[in-house]
Amino acid sequence: MSREKKYWKSEVELSNSLDIKDLKHNEFAEKLPIDLEMSDELVQSSTNRRDFLKYLGFSTSAAVLASCEGPVHKSVPYVIQPERIRPGIANYYATTMFDGYDAANILVKTREGRPIKIESNKLSKYHGFGNARVHSSVLSMYDSGRLQGPVFSGEDISWQNLDDQLVSHLKKSDDAGKNVYLLTNTIVSPTSKKVIESFIKKFKNVKHIEYDAVSETAVLDAHEIIYGVRALPFYNLDKANFILSIGADFLGDWMGSSYDKDYVKNRVPKKNNNGKAKMSRHIQIESNMSITGSNADVRIPLKPSIQKHVLAYIYNKLESNSLSVPNLEDSLKQKLDLLIDELVSNGKSSVVLCGHDDIDSQIISFRINEILKSEVKSISKISMLRKGDHKKLNNIIKDYENGLLGGIIMSGVNPVYSLPDAMDFKSLLSKVDFSVNFSMKMDETSAESKYVAACPHYLESWGDFEFINGEYSLCQPTLKPLFDTRQFEECLMKWSGSENSYYDEIRTNWESNILKNGIIWNKVLHDGVYSKDNKIQLKPNGNLNFTSHIESLLSDKSDGFELIIYSKPGMGDGQQANNPWLQEFPDPISRVSWDNYLTVSKFDADNIGLKNYNESNGALNSNYALVSCDEIEVKIPVIIQPGQAKGTVGISFGYGRTQGLKPEMKTGQNAFRLYNNFSKLQFVNIKPVYEIHEFACVQLHN
Repeated sequence: MSREKKYWKSEVELSNSLDIKDLKHNEFAEKLPIDLEMSDELVQSSTNRRDFLKYLGFSTSAAVLASCEGPVHKSVPYVIQPERIRPGIANYYATTMFDGYDAANILVKTREGRPIKIESNKLSKYHGFGNARVHSSVLSMYDSGRLQGPVFSGEDISWQNLDDQLVSHLKKSDDAGKNVYLLTNTIVSPTSKKVIESFIKKFKNVKHIEYDAVSETAVLDAHEIIYGVRALPFYNLDKANFILSIGADFLGDWMGSSYDKDYVKNRVPKKNNNGKAKMSRHIQIESNMSITGSNADVRIPLKPSIQKHVLAYIYNKLESNSLSVPNLEDSLKQKLDLLIDELVSNGKSSVVLCGHDDIDSQIISFRINEILKSEVKSISKISMLRKGDHKKLNNIIKDYENGLLGGIIMSGVNPVYSLPDAMDFKSLLSKVDFSVNFSMKMDETSAESKYVAACPHYLESWGDFEFINGEYSLCQPTLKPLFDTRQFEECLMKWSGSENSYYDEIRTNWESNILKNGIIWNKVLHDGVYSKDNKIQLKPNGNLNFTSHIESLLSDKSDGFELIIYSKPGMGDGQQANNPWLQEFPDPISRVSWDNYLTVSKFDADNIGLKNYNESNGALNSNYALVSCDEIEVKIPVIIQPGQAKGTVGISFGYGRTQGLKPEMKTGQNAFRLYNNFSKLQFVNIKPVYEIHEFACVQLHN
């Protein structure tokens, strides 16, 4: 008998169909398009990729005009800029990208004054490498659908008129005793925080709420309970010899942090003192097949409800508690006992990571790491990428119901798209005295707001950030703004009566409060990053009783299928849904592009009646599933995903956008509709729908 291993590209290969056998040996079942002429209808022509992007409205024509004026004179290029732009000579600018979801310290390559490529900033210790969305963000600057100036009730308006009207609205609300809410994503900019504080000091009826589209409130609250600081934990994975991850896709978008760089350092076998090669060991317990799970040494697919019992079982073993953990099979307990032995034997070099939107799970995972005395979880560094508290959104509803809501000012958020109860918020916007949305596009929230303040792209903007305590970075423009736009902070400063520019505010703040030991501004601007000794000393609360949290974990019961809503490496939270590079980027697990879908195990698919099949030309098709959660129903195509835990299904965020993008980009279904109580775990019912969906998919891979 042959010992050669069999590797499957797709579960459809199990059918032994003659068509499938032919496709395996024929990479291109249809001829590749070679016609480079652009006709009136894209769907009736074969075209090259550059013409395809032009058709979708991505052009550099506006950038050509702006680049004739050269970069902003206060910017400092990473490579010393010549006296004037020379054709063919690239300049590099160190800057920072942060959109409330992704964060990276980067270099921007420019030619003839136009940004063309994103590269890594190797001077950055923690966030110097960008993901697919960061690299693709350069294309978003050339989007012809960007707003070219401020808008009032669908009509263009001057900035002066907008300023006058908004200041009048703010004063009227104050006089009437009504509150105005400033609704933003997490603010990680030291200078932006000062600007917002000054704005609130000027208009005392303004209340600031930070909320994240994909919430981390459970982790933040748990960290505050255990350590007294509301922040995300930071992990030094380069110190880890043993990693047990329970539902944490830390090589993906888990908590917004970039852990892949540190993770790979210990994944290369190195000889120890005994001359034997050794590398870190990684165990992944999860439901959806993830990038992190596909890289693990051992992967155990389990339902989230069982994963919580696993956490309780590990805690009880480490604490020698007698509390029994039901619903765990003996075979699973045997595996867990081996994992616990490895955790204990590796001691301070081991760590447990938890990805559940559940405060009890997070508290127990923190406690387990304290029992292990893990040095992987930092006690001096915290991540500040998420600080939002979705519970505070209820304050807006309460003030509206009590007649105390005067207006809403929004920046960096799209609540009409990303809130689970988006329709209620949409109705609220139409009834308040005034609403302002700062946005680059006429997105879902902009379309419902009375005022839309056109924002510049981050490559046209100034900014500063502190992603990790003591690790600062700067954002500088690489060219003059293409349109009549203005930054959020500039507007707040003008409405507060300040005559300073935001650049002046940043520089003054840095030179007064951040830069030390003779470090000059131009040096930091050149490097893009700056480290300062802002270390803290996290100490766990020793007076907590963890029994109630264990009991809460064990009380969780499954009712129907367990849906895990996740983010794709390409689409993320959907901010860049109009970016064709990201739409056509195949998901690294399913290999599907231009879509989201319901991932389901082969076992469950057969029981429900969900199917995948290939056409003779290699195309992958499926029927639909009707996913219902409370009163919400979503009809979505299906991918039968090897490795999906039985009894679970998955749907990704980021799709189903309806405003601010080309019709061709309006793909997929909006998973935020199912995001009840900002929890990525939902209990759903599933029925088959016998309609055919055609995927755009790499051949035979799913």
